Amino acid sequence: MKKVLPCLLAVLILFTYVVFFPERVAAAAYWPEGIEIESQSAVVMEESTGTILYQKNMDEQHYPASITKIMTAMIALENGNLQDKVIFSKDAVYKTEGSGIARDVGEEMTLEQCMYGMLLESANECAYAIAEHVGGTYENFVDMMNEKAEELGCTNTHFTNPHGLPDEEHYVSAHDMALIARAAWQNETFRIMTGTIRYEIPPTNKHDEITYLQNHNAMINNYKGSDHLYEPCVGGKTGYTQAARNTLVTYAQKNGLTLITVILCTDAPKHWDETEALFEYCFANFGLMNIAENETRFSPISGSQGELNDASPYVELSEVGDVVLPLTASFSDTEPKIVETEESGLAGRIVYSYADRVVGSADILYLHPSVEAYDFHTVMEEGTITTTDGETEGEAGVSRVISITPEKILIALGIAAGALVVIFFLIKFSSRFYLLRQKFYRWKNARSGEKYHPIRRSRFSMRRHRRK
Repeated sequence: MKKVLPCLLAVLILFTYVVFFPERVAAAAYWPEGIEIESQSAVVMEESTGTILYQKNMDEQHYPASITKIMTAMIALENGNLQDKVIFSKDAVYKTEGSGIARDVGEEMTLEQCMYGMLLESANECAYAIAEHVGGTYENFVDMMNEKAEELGCTNTHFTNPHGLPDEEHYVSAHDMALIARAAWQNETFRIMTGTIRYEIPPTNKHDEITYLQNHNAMINNYKGSDHLYEPCVGGKTGYTQAARNTLVTYAQKNGLTLITVILCTDAPKHWDETEALFEYCFANFGLMNIAENETRFSPISGSQGELNDASPYVELSEVGDVVLPLTASFSDTEPKIVETEESGLAGRIVYSYADRVVGSADILYLHPSVEAYDFHTVMEEGTITTTDGETEGEAGVSRVISITPEKILIALGIAAGALVVIFFLIKFSSRFYLLRQKFYRWKNARSGEKYHPIRRSRFSMRRHRRK
């Protein structure tokens, strides 16, 4: 019996662990290393998950040049009205240099027209006028840019102007610029604008003729006879100053993926060539998988609680949510983790990791945000039932529904294990009690000088003798 009980207890614990806490042995996680490029800093981000697929010095600080205008556009779209009338100030016209569309002091355009001038022709005076109009003051708009960068999680970014002209305190990192570009892409109007090839500004109070605009991104427009057209490209923003050299943010879609590539500090035409090479590498090595369609490790929690059982789940995974993985990996290779969230209507969120990086997430949705009150009954005695108000109702013919859930099984197993432990120690104690008693009498008699004559009886005869 001494050997049987410990063995039985071990088997019980092992059964509980194997059934309820199975350990999955995953294959070694592999993440494609990427290709060699000459640009000083670069990153490729998958848009829907925010996962970094490739990076080179992504946290280094560099001058952004005109890709700054992605942040300017996002702030303007979030805080302005596209039909507002924007008036070009003296500062907007004379405190900017470089690329522009030759606006005059006092010229009037809509905010929408200014946006196209800024995003397609990279017009610096348009960026300045937008900042003054949307921010109330130029300085306030710059503060709004930095506040937005902090909100997005940027850690190596600081803006001093809305256009990107050189300033020692105006810098970004490739990673931060990808975060900004991803946030901007979520705005439908921005997506339309950045993917527009040509646009016309009608005559204004200062210009009698139409102003024709063309997108300077050679990957989406045959600008000046470009030979860098890239079919998956759906938008982006170029940048150049002597201090920043060439910078480029590009969006591309292929194989169900939307990728964002950021290139900083390089020379032409490397920014075009390396952007395309990075896109092609990532499109060929990564794929997107819907979480709700592939997750089988979690079961919805249902209302299987006695008489309340309606077999309907309380929560479910949102159909919106993906993971991005190397094509050599499977969904089961990911490591899920449930995290809490304070967002309304959400029970939580499942975050997935692979190869030591977050690769996607999905919300856990409440299906029944509110539950109607239920009149519980308590069985008092055979033949009657008492309601919560204390009123006795007729004959009991109430059928009880016993639900078996993993939680109840675990509780039962715990109770059983505890009972076995108690029984085991009781038997151990009883087997040694007689020996302890004899030792006590030997010690007592030894002190008194009397000779001790133990009565040798079996435990069974001792019990029978006591009963007599």
